[in-house]
Amino acid sequence: MFKCAKKFIALFVRRDSSYKLRMSWDCYDIDRGAKTYNGNDPVVCHPPCRAWGQLSHMAKPRLDEKELALWSIDTVRERGGILEHPHGSKLFKHKYNGGEHRLPLIGDYDNFGGFVIEIDQFDFGHVASKPTKLYIVGCSKQQLPSLPSRRLETPKKSISGTYAMKGVTLRKRCTQYEREYTPSKLIDWFEDVLTIIQQNNECNYVYHCGYQTEVEEVS
Repeated sequence: MFKCAKKFIALFVRRDSSYKLRMSWDCYDIDRGAKTYNGNDPVVCHPPCRAWGQLSHMAKPRLDEKELALWSIDTVRERGGILEHPHGSKLFKHKYNGGEHRLPLIGDYDNFGGFVIEIDQFDFGHVASKPTKLYIVGCSKQQLPSLPSRRLETPKKSISGTYAMKGVTLRKRCTQYEREYTPSKLIDWFEDVLTIIQQNNECNYVYHCGYQTEVEEVS
């Protein structure tokens, strides 16, 4: 009997997202609406970042756009999963709920068992260096798949713009698509992480400060 491929959930993706090239992903773009997702599976969230960026004072986000990142935090904490935002995003310093539920610092865990790691998407095949923070809930740091080796070559493109310095190769500014797309190898890594989180969820495992405990079922 034919068995349907396992579905992974990606929220806030581009209309032309590379996630959509994979049958295993159920994608929610701006037309479908990420907030319409009502399942229980762990998710990857890519909420809009311009309202949280270093130049947010110059951005013109939609009225409800900034709150989507906070909704993503709640969703990842409830179901497990990954929230992706730029390294310099002010979201990681935001005093969420008066500071009680703010995102943890690098190396710490929060009360939801969540933690933050830093990656460079260039190491996953991105055309430019793109330092990124991932907030992860539903597994321990020790369970994470290995990260790729650091790429030593100089990126040919830049996220921030075209520039040239003495002794540095001229770099062209990324296109809007290149700035926002998710590299294939990073999607592979996300699949591995979500699989681990899903297995933990099925076993009723939760993580507090990195230590595994089992939730007792209430009869």
